Amino acid sequence: MGQPPVVLVPGMLCDADLWSDVRTRLAAPTVDAVIDAPTIRGMAEQVLSCVPGKFVLAGLSLGAIVGFEVLRLAPDKVAGFCVLSTNAAAPTKTQKQQWTDLARRTQAGDFAGVVATSILPHMFATATPPAQLQQRFLAMADRVGPEVFVAQLAAQHTRRSAFAALTQARCPTLVISADADRLCPPTYHHSIAASVEYCCFASLPGAGHLSTWERPNDIAALIHDWLPATTTQELTCQKF
Repeated sequence: MGQPPVVLVPGMLCDADLWSDVRTRLAAPTVDAVIDAPTIRGMAEQVLSCVPGKFVLAGLSLGAIVGFEVLRLAPDKVAGFCVLSTNAAAPTKTQKQQWTDLARRTQAGDFAGVVATSILPHMFATATPPAQLQQRFLAMADRVGPEVFVAQLAAQHTRRSAFAALTQARCPTLVISADADRLCPPTYHHSIAASVEYCCFASLPGAGHLSTWERPNDIAALIHDWLPATTTQELTCQKF
């Protein structure tokens, strides 16, 4: 059996560039998903339409949340699941209010201000990352644009707890936690890993939310070492 393609799912306000530094280091076929539907289910259906057969799913942040829904809808299509910088819990009232406020500001014409002041400071290990990373993120967010951002915020409201789906998952899973992720701290990832039967867990010291840009070599190596399990269904790492 050949290596199933790896479907790379971006996070909110992200596009294929989120995975570009990792993609070039993977010795596996890859497909970039686009998630711009206004519901998590709609986004999951977009991912499922990327390839006709089985695939490995790798998702960061909102991309992993969409992956949880893919597991609910079509578990037999997922040969493996790589989870980064995410949260499997249902959204809180505070989160929902924050998303509503961001959508209102964006629709009022303050998209650039929202991205620069409310999103960018949480994306990396420090609130003031190197200028190159800041400009790269701002350019990516600009490509995604305000309309898709508002749709993604609407989708966030349709999230639900993923823990039931995770306990039923039978595919090899890799959970990668970034120690300096202030949006999705390590405790979130420990909870995810503890819920999955066939799981490898890895921690990236000093990395923030967009770890695929801060630590692409480490992430690519972790995925490379884990990928054989998606064809043999035999994990070579210790269960969390």
